[in-house]
Amino acid sequence: MNTEQHLSKHLLYLTVGTAVILLIPFTAMQFTSEVMWTLSDFIFAGILILGTGYTYLLVTRKSGSSAYRAAIGLALGTGFVLIWSNLAVGIIGSEDNPINVWYFGVIAIGIIGSVISRFKAEGMVITLFVAAFAQALIAAIAIFGGYYQSPPSSVLEILGVNGFFVTLWIVSALMFKYAAQKEAEDHQSE
Repeated sequence: MNTEQHLSKHLLYLTVGTAVILLIPFTAMQFTSEVMWTLSDFIFAGILILGTGYTYLLVTRKSGSSAYRAAIGLALGTGFVLIWSNLAVGIIGSEDNPINVWYFGVIAIGIIGSVISRFKAEGMVITLFVAAFAQALIAAIAIFGGYYQSPPSSVLEILGVNGFFVTLWIVSALMFKYAAQKEAEDHQSE
């Protein structure tokens, strides 16, 4: 099977998978008033899921390195969860808290750094360490700025949630570092 057919097959799986995932809130809406999605919610969720999956397929399609593919998957998954949770409930306080907009800066760092580095493992290491630093900086600003006083965010919650994302960014960066080292070793042995 050539690369184009392989990509088409995976795109079909991705599209069907996205539709199945979107059926979950749609079905829940039929049985409870706790889930109230609008058409724009479904459209945005579909774009976010498809966009994340499609990016993974495009970036990893020529990579033979499982470490690189895992690192890309973790970085994209971390960005996906950060966006989803920030829009759904907010990271600090509610989703309407203005400091939550800053988290899109972390995503912008990831996107811009990835494009500048052309998704090369060495550049992705730097990009993801910068993203981790930015995430930690937002947490520090939130704590020193008194944002923990806006319910339901306590200092512990702000540190815990941001620490979770910082850890994921760092683990992904370390996975890229490993992938870059393996790639360098493979080139030296040739």
